Amino acid sequence: MTLIQTNNLSVRTKNGLNLVEPISLRLAKGANLTILGETGSGKSLLAQAIMGALPSELITQGEILIENQRLDGKQRRRYWGKRLAMLPQEPSRSLDPTMNIHNQVWESFYFVAAEQAQRAAQKTQQKLTALGLAKFTGYYPHQLSGGMAQRASFAVATSGGAYMVIADEPTKGLDENNKNAVIQLLKQVAVQGGALLTITHDIDVAAQLGGDIMVMKKGKLLEQGEAQQILRQPQSDYAKALIAAAPHNWATSPKTALHDSPLLSVENLSLGRGKRTLFEQVNFTLQQGEVLGLVGDSGIGKSSLGDALCGLLTPKCGRIQWRFQPKRHQVLKLYQDPPSAFAPHIKLQTLLDDVINKHHLDRSRIPYLLQQLKLDAELLQRSAENVSGGELQRVAILRALLFEPVLLFADEVTSRLDPITQKETLDLLTEQCHRHRCGLVLVSHDHHLISHYCHQVVDLTQYRV
Repeated sequence: MTLIQTNNLSVRTKNGLNLVEPISLRLAKGANLTILGETGSGKSLLAQAIMGALPSELITQGEILIENQRLDGKQRRRYWGKRLAMLPQEPSRSLDPTMNIHNQVWESFYFVAAEQAQRAAQKTQQKLTALGLAKFTGYYPHQLSGGMAQRASFAVATSGGAYMVIADEPTKGLDENNKNAVIQLLKQVAVQGGALLTITHDIDVAAQLGGDIMVMKKGKLLEQGEAQQILRQPQSDYAKALIAAAPHNWATSPKTALHDSPLLSVENLSLGRGKRTLFEQVNFTLQQGEVLGLVGDSGIGKSSLGDALCGLLTPKCGRIQWRFQPKRHQVLKLYQDPPSAFAPHIKLQTLLDDVINKHHLDRSRIPYLLQQLKLDAELLQRSAENVSGGELQRVAILRALLFEPVLLFADEVTSRLDPITQKETLDLLTEQCHRHRCGLVLVSHDHHLISHYCHQVVDLTQYRV
């Protein structure tokens, strides 16, 4: 039985700009399909079109069939949660900031799946435990790390009984163990007779999920077929380049030499959130222009260390000693979830103009940075809600570089980017930081990426309480 099918489905703007060329796909009961492609290639738009959740300014053409029925957007919305669910790319857009995660998952079991209250509570605890969140059931979304919030979002989306699941970059920001746990949960959707459509740029995720793969670029379908066949013998030049650009395939390159110019030192630092101590007795020195890698399990305190370096979190003990006092706007954090750093309904150009005018920044650098980050200038005429997560992250990097910072804390900044764009972006970021003698703290779960760019690595797992 076919559960999801599209026939010549396309997406365009009201003024006629094609964003997704006509695409036909079919997902049968027990099948899974993975869409691979670059940031901004239209993967998420295709998923939103299938869900019936496109922004109002975008229009679909073609046919969408759910369980062999042609349903309009309103009819498909009646299926949400019960038959059809989407795990969105940004957990900040799917979690209720006023409720703890236990209650949010419980509501899915109780109101959507119609479980009895006690049974719903039992299933909630079981699901959160399976996702490594047993100790955090009483936490609110703002108290969770990016990876933890993604797992909580997965729990909410899949607890109402839906057996057709669309997962948009479901493993970004997760450490290896939790990433594998989510992959296994996703695989169960198809094993149990449902259908899984996954959007990712992570080659490893596509390989583990198996099934079929579609490769997209700039709204066009380049090739499709059985997963192992595509990954082992890709036909299109783009698919070959995408697979070859995975971090574990990067060639080793010598690190840029450093001058003896200390920027700051961290001495016996301990951090906590509420009553919980995250880590203690951390020590390191960061030079101007140095790239320091920060690794550790999800929730261990990597983002909290960034808050402390930026003066946003007071240490429990220890100190952060600057060798000179930087201006406030020269110590910046690039967030893991870029929507949290942008007003959602205002044009990106207006937001850039605001900071340029307030801080007297050099506007002439924008065209160069747009080119280096592979961003179309037209993108700045859209709001944050109407660009992909990866495009928005690159705009965040552009904005940060305009400030000529002395310290950048880059928190999983390329987790939304395909491997090709990821390396190009990190090459630019590290080169600019070295040129302007800006210290860069790079957070990632990818040890291949960290070893490629970083002069030294701090593993917070060693300092866990």
